[in-house]
Order: sequence, then structure tokens, then C-alpha cells
Amino acid sequence: MQNRYTGDIGDYSKLGLLRALQSAGFTIGLNWYLTPDETHNSDGRHVDYLKQEKYRACDPGLWLGLKAIVDGDNREVRYMENDDILQATFFSDCLDFSDDDVSGKRKCKPKAERTALRVDWFRRSLARLAAKDIVCVDPDNGLVVPSAKGSPKENKYVLPEELASYYAQGSTVVYYQHKARRKDPFYTDQLKELLRREDLPGASGLALKFEKVSQRYYMFIIQPQHREMVEKSVKNMLSTPWGDHFRQL
Repeated sequence: MQNRYTGDIGDYSKLGLLRALQSAGFTIGLNWYLTPDETHNSDGRHVDYLKQEKYRACDPGLWLGLKAIVDGDNREVRYMENDDILQATFFSDCLDFSDDDVSGKRKCKPKAERTALRVDWFRRSLARLAAKDIVCVDPDNGLVVPSAKGSPKENKYVLPEELASYYAQGSTVVYYQHKARRKDPFYTDQLKELLRREDLPGASGLALKFEKVSQRYYMFIIQPQHREMVEKSVKNMLSTPWGDHFRQL
């Protein structure tokens, strides 16, 4: 997540899903996986949904709340951290690997420093989001890929061991997954492989695809005690206008 994305169609889909889960009685934790804003592309401009009644119909309260944020040019995650948007515990510390030198030129911290920084950042997130029924993580790109492991861009991904650590605290975990130039089975197979990990005992999976504007997935790693209610909640959500935009894989 980057602040410049605040209020875009991705936030609407993610927060709409979490509000549906919250309505079913789950307590929610959200780690934005916040990283510094980038400027090399126009990401975050997908806000035309705020002019369309078909999206407003999905969750009018959320739609109006995000519209007020975007129209007011308050595009920072802190403006979404209120009960009118989502009743949740948030972790919004920025995972910043940059390291400005004496000339002011932006560089990247050495790998050892990045690793130590991330370990401490994640430890704080675990403490912040402990005891939540559902923890959602929102990295820019999704589950880490081999080419990003240990790289300066690793902060744009979630690590499998981080998902497992949230799960070990008793939380069902939902992670955002960006859709690149691959078909759905690639991402659902990733989830199936993840669920085979020994540190995810008893976990079951569920995959939702948001198909409009900018396609994306929300992948569930479900605690056994939450399975029935999660599946029922998702089914109920898909029976509302959200069903025109989400599809269960």
C-alpha cells in the first residue's frame, strides 16, 4: 500500500470485504504494509467508481466515506482509519528501505539493515494485531516471488512466514494479491502450495477475485474455528451487489 492509492477502487473492494466480515461478528486487524509513495507511474488514479451508482449500491456508507476522502484530497491511509470506514485495529508504520546519503540522493539500505528493520517492523505489527479474528495484509504486489526475495523491492510483498506468524496467533489471514500477466490458476495454485506449510496446521483456503477496473485477488488462510462463518459471510456478500464485481474461484 502507498498513501497515493488511498480511496481508489482497490480500497473500496478491500474495505467492502472487511466490512462484510465485520458485520458477521469478526474482529478485524489491518496491516497496510505501507511503503513510501512512488512517482514513476499513475497508479492510484482508479477513482472513477466514485461517479458510478453501480459501485455505490455495493456499500453506500463506504462509498460516501471514500468519496469524501478523495474529493477532499486527503489521500493518506490515516484518513481511512476511523470507525465510519472500518471498525478495526490498524498498523500503519511505513516499511521504508530507503536511505538518503549526505547529498540528499535517495539510496537503499544494505540488505542486512533491511532485514533487521523488517524483523522489528513485523514484530511490532504482531503485537498490535494480536487477538484479532481476521488479519488482512495489503502489500503492493502480494505474496513474495523468488526474484524479489531479499531485494530492495521486498517491502512490496508479504512473506509466507509473516502470514504463518499471524496465523499462529489464532487469526484467519487475508492477503492481497496483485494480478499480473498470469491466469487465475497460477495464483490459486500459489495459495494451495502455501497451505501445505507445516506452520499452517488445519488451515483451509478461499480465493476471491475482484474483476472490475484493476483485477486483484483476496486470498484467505482460514482458521478451522472460523471456516463455517467465513464461508457463510462470503456467500452472503456475493448475494448482494458486490456479487457483480467479486467472484469466488
